[in-house]
Amino acid sequence: MGEAAEQARGFHVTTTRNQVITAALPLQDHWLPLSNLDLLLPPLDVNVCFCYKKSVNITNTVAHETLKTALAETLVSYYAFAGEIVTNTTGEPEILCNNRGVDFVEAGADVELRELNLYDPDESIAKLVPIKKHGVIAIQVTQLKCGSIVVGCTFDHRVADAYSMNMFLLSWAEISRSDVPISCVPSFRRSLLNPRRPLVIDSSIDQIFMPVTSLPPPQEITNPENLLTSRIYYIKADALEELQTLASSSNNASSSNNGKRTKLESFSAFLWKIVAEKTAKDHPVPCKTSKLGIVVDGRRRLMEQENNTYFGNVLSIPFGGQRIDDLTNKPLSWVAEEVHRFLERSATKEHFLNLIDWVETRRPTPSVSRIYSVGSDDGPAFVVSSGRSFPVTQVDFGWGSPVFGSYHFPWGGSAGYVMPMPSYGDWMVYLHLTKGQLKFIEEEASHVFKPIDNDYLKI
Repeated sequence: MGEAAEQARGFHVTTTRNQVITAALPLQDHWLPLSNLDLLLPPLDVNVCFCYKKSVNITNTVAHETLKTALAETLVSYYAFAGEIVTNTTGEPEILCNNRGVDFVEAGADVELRELNLYDPDESIAKLVPIKKHGVIAIQVTQLKCGSIVVGCTFDHRVADAYSMNMFLLSWAEISRSDVPISCVPSFRRSLLNPRRPLVIDSSIDQIFMPVTSLPPPQEITNPENLLTSRIYYIKADALEELQTLASSSNNASSSNNGKRTKLESFSAFLWKIVAEKTAKDHPVPCKTSKLGIVVDGRRRLMEQENNTYFGNVLSIPFGGQRIDDLTNKPLSWVAEEVHRFLERSATKEHFLNLIDWVETRRPTPSVSRIYSVGSDDGPAFVVSSGRSFPVTQVDFGWGSPVFGSYHFPWGGSAGYVMPMPSYGDWMVYLHLTKGQLKFIEEEASHVFKPIDNDYLKI
């Protein structure tokens, strides 16, 4: 990654100011329940980060004040972000919309933008996003030694999915640029996700989700190669198209949709195959099963009459499990067909209606996707999310688009997490997998996965 990036690993961030930003208009205190789909999320914090080159048109002091003033106005519409999570009498989380406000940290870092090792977000981004101590979301604005600015956010996943966070970021940027009214007014209409009466119980949901009380105890990791860590890569558009062609080969012509696979299905199948090959290499007689989950957004499926501005979680995580030797020895088109098959079963309105009803029958016991249930005899498991709507180029607060933007989600547990995001026609991919898997990917799939660097970002 170069000497500058190596030196930047030990950079320091110093807080210069702490404030709490509340909504610009007084808000009536009220309770906002979490929907049944929100309740599928454990208390996880998600990070998102944007890097901006030094602007010749605006000072950093003005930039900070612009961000804070616009944030106060944005929180009028996105009032759930100005509240706090409180446990109700049944033991379930609920949002108290009391305009408690958002912790806003101003900081400085003794590092230049070109020195940041963005390829290793645990060494860079992790220092540029705030640790959320209170409320639903926290924000940190860091001035780098070269005058560049980094805007980092940490938010509670129980309140918002990436789609909701993207809406907030767009609105905040629009207000910062005085581009009002905002193009996307959030809807908190929880009745859209009410369970049906009478409830409809579909046993298929039991194959995908489970009560957290049924999770096996976490396994102790003794091999450093099995520790989860994060990396960011880019994939060129032509490499993605080549993967899609291989995954949609003529061998699959008799399958659904004439064998044509989406880029997400093709990418997910390729990564599943690579991870299986790593397991097969470590265990010459592979008999284990590997699991792949893909996050599905239910907005378009559930809310035909809405304009897709619902704020909250509308997610499911269908997954498939296949034998390691099948994933390793069979062609990519076969793996992609398996991905398509389990996705097709769950990417429906009926699936989300059944899931909402299923959660209702389990409350107040929390539930979670079964892909997180990894026993000693199970092979690797990971989840692919989709950040294809991540609006990197549009998060312009008035001093230009960011040169870099990414989610950072180092969640706990033993399952990996992957998020591809758009990057000017290419993909940028956040991988949270084991050290051994990442090393193998770089050795065996370097033609697809390129470590993110300054040359690519033009920093």
